[in-house]
Amino acid sequence: MNKFLIIAVFYFLFFKLEAQEKRDSIDIRYLEDQIYFSLTYNILIEKPSLIAQNGFSGGISIGFIKDLPINKKRTFGLGLGLGYNYDVYIQNLKITRENQSTLFGIAQDYKINRFRLSRIEIPIELRWRNSTPQKYKFFRVYTGVKFSYIVSSKTEFTDITETIITNNIPEFNKIQYGLTLAAGYGTWNLYIYYGLNPFFKDAQLNGENLNLKDLAIGLKFYIM
Repeated sequence: MNKFLIIAVFYFLFFKLEAQEKRDSIDIRYLEDQIYFSLTYNILIEKPSLIAQNGFSGGISIGFIKDLPINKKRTFGLGLGLGYNYDVYIQNLKITRENQSTLFGIAQDYKINRFRLSRIEIPIELRWRNSTPQKYKFFRVYTGVKFSYIVSSKTEFTDITETIITNNIPEFNKIQYGLTLAAGYGTWNLYIYYGLNPFFKDAQLNGENLNLKDLAIGLKFYIM
């Protein structure tokens, strides 16, 4: 009986010390690697006066960010991520293709008019947080840039007589980039994306360069 008690105590102490070593290791080297998920309302900015949004334009993104602490307390870090982004823009800019050319005009008397973008995104963040190994809810401010690549685009126009769908028009800038800010407490965070380059290249509306950019405002959720 005493032998079994000694063995039981030995194993208890062994596993307790091993667990303590793991906790100590986590205390020193813990990371804020995170899965992220965001929902946004998309606003077109720097648009000509004739262009107007007339419906809910929304977006969704999901991805993973690798966290790289840069100070001993791990309150500052860099984040490098990879994700997928899908956005819909409902407005009155009519985009069609005719004789291998893309035409931009103002839609009239339509039922549906929108364009959709699917993008692979790479967020790069400078991160501040007051987290600890034991505290999973904390204040954070993450700011940085986001690069994205359009993998597919689709425009759709429908009126009482016809539906016109155009895929992957060449005037879309394949590479998009902009500034980002995420700030909040715990899982819930306010998120803002401000696009720095226009959606289109070599595009004109009524003789005026079309420099539409994107402002997205919404919520971003981080899951450890």
